Amino acid sequence: MLLGGLAAFATDAAAQATAQDVVAAAEGAQIVILGEVHDNPGHHAVQAEVMAGLGPSAIVFEMISAEGAARVTPDVATDPVRLADLLDWANSGWPDFAFYAPLFAFGAEVPIYGAQIDRNAAQGAFAEGAAAVFTGDAARFGLEQPLPAEEQEAREAEQLAAHCDALPPEILPGFVEAQRLRDAALAEAALAALAAHGAPVVIITGTGHARRDWGVPAVLAVAAPGTTVFSLGQFEVAPQGDVPFDLWALSDPVDRPDPCAGFR
Repeated sequence: MLLGGLAAFATDAAAQATAQDVVAAAEGAQIVILGEVHDNPGHHAVQAEVMAGLGPSAIVFEMISAEGAARVTPDVATDPVRLADLLDWANSGWPDFAFYAPLFAFGAEVPIYGAQIDRNAAQGAFAEGAAAVFTGDAARFGLEQPLPAEEQEAREAEQLAAHCDALPPEILPGFVEAQRLRDAALAEAALAALAAHGAPVVIITGTGHARRDWGVPAVLAVAAPGTTVFSLGQFEVAPQGDVPFDLWALSDPVDRPDPCAGFR
């Protein structure tokens, strides 16, 4: 279940949390999901501060595979140059490893798990549906069930907006299925970590996956009812209206090229 008592905080666009607020609110949660905008260093600083306060039992990263996680051994976790090389980070497509190095450094003390979906799996989910390519128990994680029509429509609209309103509508369901696959992989890795190491397990992922209405928390509610989950969303502009996280935090926006320039 999600941690309760935070609804007013989560839906008030004028309220934002500090790292200390997150640590206090997440106390007692078995799985703590810390969202991010991947290239925002302020978001990673908040994640590191929260983890230092929580003392995670294990950490799940969206950015690396299970094979990559096995390379994050205690002796290299605090050596960012060596670790980046072992993870082939320069060719990974993720932002500067310097953003993530303080997070991986926790691997000197606790186990690291990877939940990255490779290109072939993502393409398979796009073409055949998430259930067809998920390597675990697809039914347990709800992948064999179609989404409610309203949620499907909302998720397709979100994918369209995320891709600069430049996608043909017929391919939007494929993007939703790929997202469902990633959510399930993160949930599966977190539950494995929880079973092996106890609580709290921290997940490092994009804020979209941290949504409690249809992200990893929703998948966990299906796969492991009763598991206590806390979710933090991080933003560069204050969100408006109903914000689907237990708490949210704000960091200064990054000066980056217009991601939609190529579609014009």
